[in-house]
Amino acid sequence: MNISKNLYELLPRTSPLKNKNFKTCAIVGNSGILLNSGCGKEIDAHDFVIRCNLAPVEEYARDVGMKTHLVTMNPSVVQRAFEDLVNDTWKDKFLQRLKSLNESILWIPAFMAKGGEERVEWVNDLIIKHHINVHTAYPSLRLLHAVRGYWLTNKVHIKRPTTGILMYTLATRFCNRIDLYGFWPFSRDLHQNPVKYHYYDSLKYGYTSQAGPHAMPLEFKALKNLHLQGALKLTVGKCESAT
Repeated sequence: MNISKNLYELLPRTSPLKNKNFKTCAIVGNSGILLNSGCGKEIDAHDFVIRCNLAPVEEYARDVGMKTHLVTMNPSVVQRAFEDLVNDTWKDKFLQRLKSLNESILWIPAFMAKGGEERVEWVNDLIIKHHINVHTAYPSLRLLHAVRGYWLTNKVHIKRPTTGILMYTLATRFCNRIDLYGFWPFSRDLHQNPVKYHYYDSLKYGYTSQAGPHAMPLEFKALKNLHLQGALKLTVGKCESAT
């Protein structure tokens, strides 16, 4: 495919994670299960913190922490969370969010779904124009196929992996211990209290709808099995450090 001058300029020459290894990694999903969890301190105590889809942190720091080393950003986030940058107010909001990343890796799946090319260009343009201090990464579509293949060989039939499971699979390459927070694909918690889809907005999705591309409960079951085997730690309630 043809790529723009901006995208070419921002393509990393080597992986920003090459030869890196971390003792403890936290992957923070965006489920409302994080609200009132008090997990912020525990999350920030990890050596490497991965977040998904440019989720806001500052105003939820007590529950989700502040530290970020890698954050994903699906092109659709620009539309959904920043109103497609329709005016200067939204542009400024988006710029402030990018600036707050400060040397983190910004993972933009530019080639994984059709229709986001224009938004990717807007983001690239802003990063270059405003000298945003981030390491950009644009995963290949081959990664998606490799991840799907990996889970298939483990008898987990995921047609389109969520960002969360992608990040977990990726983290197994450079993390000795992986702790997951904010992974909860159900509308009620263990005590039957309602749980928001995202901790930061009021979006509602069907977790098991045929229309949606993701099979979240199936993924969660696979992660829960790994938790029971001791391969990862899944936190779905309050953190022990929470007071």
